[in-house]
Amino acid sequence: MKNIILIGAGGHCKSCIDVIENENKYKIIGVIDKKKKKILNYKVFSESYLNKTLIKKNYALITVGQIKNYKVRVKLFYKLKNLGFKIPSILSPFAYISKHAIIGEGTIIMHGAVVNAGAVIGNNCIINTNSLIEHDVVIGDHTHISTEATINGGVIIGDKVFIGSRSIIKDNISIENCSVVGANLYIKKNLKKIFYERKF
Repeated sequence: MKNIILIGAGGHCKSCIDVIENENKYKIIGVIDKKKKKILNYKVFSESYLNKTLIKKNYALITVGQIKNYKVRVKLFYKLKNLGFKIPSILSPFAYISKHAIIGEGTIIMHGAVVNAGAVIGNNCIINTNSLIEHDVVIGDHTHISTEATINGGVIIGDKVFIGSRSIIKDNISIENCSVVGANLYIKKNLKKIFYERKF
């Protein structure tokens, strides 16, 4: 098994740990965070733990969550790249991922997700639990598709986008870079750079 270091010890990290353990390709040798000392059964270290020897031999994954703010994950992604870490895609064995789909580096596909044929998912994305990415969908870098969201066929989603839980994106819709879609929405026309949320 290859060694992997996780960056960020919040709630999203716990879900990532579970996927990594079940995928059984990587051995988690530590988590980097400023505040905590332990998460689940893993030790948490400060950033000073990332010495040159460790970087050359190991993989890293960003396990900081992304709810309406992409900036931390983007900054960490390029920092890890510049340090020389290898950043793998992590694929849950309990997800369905078509052999005809393309998944970028640093992207995690969580339990129960479906990624269908012809889908292309960029780098450093979160495809969260039970989400559906249909055929021929294109998703840019640093984008989070939340739990149980449905992205229908032919949709194009830009970079740094957040799609809220249980939202449904109609087929062949385009969503611009940096858009935010709140939970439980049905999007049926192209979106601009604004914050979309249901008003009750």
